[in-house]
Amino acid sequence: MTTLSPENSLSARQSASFILVKRKPPIDKTEWDGFFDENGHLAKSRDFICVNILERGLHPTVRTEAWKFLTGYYSWQSSQDERLTVDSTRRKNYEALCQMYQQIQPLLENLHRNFIETRNNITHDIKKLCDKDPLGNVLINKKRLEKILLLSYVCNTQAEYQQGFHEMVMIFQLMVEHDHETFWLFQFFLQKTEHSCVINIGVGKNLDMLNTLINFLDPVFAEHLKGKGAGAVPSLFPWFCLCFQHAFKTFDDVWRLWEVLLTGKPCRNFQVLVAYSMLQMVRQQVLQESMTGDDILLACNNLIDLDADELISAACVVYAELIQKDVPQSLKDFFL
Repeated sequence: MTTLSPENSLSARQSASFILVKRKPPIDKTEWDGFFDENGHLAKSRDFICVNILERGLHPTVRTEAWKFLTGYYSWQSSQDERLTVDSTRRKNYEALCQMYQQIQPLLENLHRNFIETRNNITHDIKKLCDKDPLGNVLINKKRLEKILLLSYVCNTQAEYQQGFHEMVMIFQLMVEHDHETFWLFQFFLQKTEHSCVINIGVGKNLDMLNTLINFLDPVFAEHLKGKGAGAVPSLFPWFCLCFQHAFKTFDDVWRLWEVLLTGKPCRNFQVLVAYSMLQMVRQQVLQESMTGDDILLACNNLIDLDADELISAACVVYAELIQKDVPQSLKDFFL
């Protein structure tokens, strides 16, 4: 067992403290521009900006640019001129990948059975997407979305297409203007979050650590989940596959949580603390009604229309609690 350092303990208390006072307004365009000097270099530290994003969030007018820093699309050390060059390079690289895909598509169709199946799955998934708001305004371009998903599948050797990627990429398309931005932001998002939403890479690890966390922080609940509630936690994999997208009221709430995950604050793998906090929302009902695994899953699936700030705050409190304890090495390695 290992005790975490006093510095990390202080950081955790600071991260949780914003639930005790009214949250400051999100970082707006004026404040964001003030983070840069006359050459476009950041005059504030990366840590300062990330802590402010955790505690306050981003105004929609600065989200696109800020996410380019958070994902690694832009270097934190870059100047304005360097970022213009990066944008141009990313666009050209995306166009080159599109040309390559056009050239090898016949070969893929003839030689790779998985390609045909995956393309059909992508087409099927996109057809189910609602592309209009309640007023009938078109939100997304399904053809462009399909192209980006196919290109991502062909180019990304680590993260094969899985159901739910179409909804995640849609979130990026809603945020940015150009296809090359959507494509690269999605790739960098997967990398930055350590592929935590990818079934064959991070999802299983998340579920294992969620179990470990419940056993450590809430033995009573853990005992029920091992007995009558068995099977509930492994069935929560959609939470991680979709980065909790279905749990929120609005796209703004989704962006709010995702940008916190990108900051790496207050810790790595914050998504597991988020999942733990959501389970705590149904804990009392589960124990009082002695729910089975299927009933627990149903209760968890009914966690919708959540407020992102409240959920982030709850997860920060869990981290503050965790940081005060003698934690197993496995938890320390995972979160720090």
